[in-house]
Amino acid sequence: MPKYQPFPKVDLPDRQWPNREITAPPIWCSVDLRDGNQALAVPMGVNQKLEMFQLLVDVGFKEIEVGFPAASQIDFDFVRKLIDDKLVPDDVYLQVLTQAREDLISRTFDSVRGAQNVVLHMYNSTSTMQRKITFNMSREQIKEIAIRGTEFVRKQLETVPGTNVRYQYSPESFSDTELDYALEVCEAVMDVWQPSPDNKMVLNLPATVEWSTPNVHADQIEWFSRTVKNRDSVIISLHTHNDRGTGVAATELGMLAGGERVEGTLFGNGERTGNVDIVTVALNMYSHGVDPGLKMTDVPLLRAKYEKLTGMKVHERHPYAGDLVFTAFSGSHQDAIKKGMDRRDEVDAADRDTPWEVPYLSIDPRDIGRTYEAIIRINSQSGKGGVAYVLSREFGIEVPKAMQPELGKAVNERADELGNEMNMNEIYHLFTTEFVERSEPLRVKQFRMQTAEAAHSEIECSALIRYEGKELQIEGRGNGPISAFVHALVEHGLPKFKIMNFAEQALGSGEDADAVAFVQIETEDGVARWGVGIDSDITMAGLFAVTAALNRAVSNLKPTSIAEKVAETAAQAPRG
Repeated sequence: MPKYQPFPKVDLPDRQWPNREITAPPIWCSVDLRDGNQALAVPMGVNQKLEMFQLLVDVGFKEIEVGFPAASQIDFDFVRKLIDDKLVPDDVYLQVLTQAREDLISRTFDSVRGAQNVVLHMYNSTSTMQRKITFNMSREQIKEIAIRGTEFVRKQLETVPGTNVRYQYSPESFSDTELDYALEVCEAVMDVWQPSPDNKMVLNLPATVEWSTPNVHADQIEWFSRTVKNRDSVIISLHTHNDRGTGVAATELGMLAGGERVEGTLFGNGERTGNVDIVTVALNMYSHGVDPGLKMTDVPLLRAKYEKLTGMKVHERHPYAGDLVFTAFSGSHQDAIKKGMDRRDEVDAADRDTPWEVPYLSIDPRDIGRTYEAIIRINSQSGKGGVAYVLSREFGIEVPKAMQPELGKAVNERADELGNEMNMNEIYHLFTTEFVERSEPLRVKQFRMQTAEAAHSEIECSALIRYEGKELQIEGRGNGPISAFVHALVEHGLPKFKIMNFAEQALGSGEDADAVAFVQIETEDGVARWGVGIDSDITMAGLFAVTAALNRAVSNLKPTSIAEKVAETAAQAPRG
């Protein structure tokens, strides 16, 4: 494909960044109010900008690019309002952007007069394409623009007495500028500005367009960082865009390569495919145990405010903030998450600082203001573990492991019928109607029991049941109330069956807590079914679970033959 060519590599055989790791956050600079705002179909007005500025301050940004005041009256008025109304905290730098033109630089200084801390950000384009196509200028001519602009910025410092000004220069389109030429221009700017270790300037190296893979970007940053003179007098700043979809990776590798400062936006808003998403970069650090220095403890609120102010929407699959990023529909994923979360509950009870280990979840959603409610969502592709997780987390019902396949199958079939996912209330409704509220054809109306006179280890029971609309008094004996009840049913003509599994739990705590019983039966025809009973009395909960299971099982048998058998047995029973 001769129309497109691979991006050239950087000759850096002894690159060091692959062996490094991120151990501290960079200097963060939000450009939401400039790069982000100019990329909106409807840019923010002054009031919206004020609200966005306060949001960025609350998040913890200490450097905020507030606009291009020489190019926009709204930007100019906004900067003046921040300063005149004393809305800027003492430790926050206002960053203002200007091209390397004297009239624009003068207007920019007018906008920040009276501010306490300012980053004066000047740029001019340096790339091969910009020189050839946009400006039709030589390398020397482009470098001269940067030099003259910096000289004029330096002269203008006297117009803002009392203001601490940090100078930032950007060779725009650094990403496709020849490295030796980018270095030449930046060092020429440094010669004019004369930064020192005690008074550093910022060299911002923007990937204005993302042309290369992130490793090549890292090589560019490391080469520049290692080669630039007076390295201790400059702050290397990263400003990546996302044209190839790898802005976050390019930023992370750029930090490994020597980048000390990161410019970006909330959730990646910006021209074309956007600027780097600072929320993602920061939370990636957090997931590796590095405090990002930004407050990300309520990402849903941050997202809501961002969407309101920008009119943009955060995608469902957006890292950390998307509706579905902590959600599993897959059965195998759900099962692993359920086991991990159950184990984590036990760990948290002992020590919440124990290293996080839950399959498929890189961080604890609670740490960033997300809830567990939607971690597992159910559709026809979901598994038994997911359904059990929902019932456990939302309703306190601990479904036995052996019952989960039968329950999961019932939910999957219902979700298939609906053609969409099922919410937690729909799942609970299906659980109760299918496994709990099964009172036909058999229902227990009364139940009494006592210790058998002849055998003190056994229980005698007497029950009034209703079967297919007819009442029948039955008696039976067994080694417990459920065993006695089962014998009574079988001895009076109902299908023969045996108890295969039994489990019980308290639903809640305290004296008034209901009991939940889970019973699995198997008929002599090999039909196995689970039933669930819920009652304030554990014995009655068990009996209700038996009848629910039997009702589910006999629905596969011939009701007429069962009724005839019951009637025949009742007729043969001795009368007294």
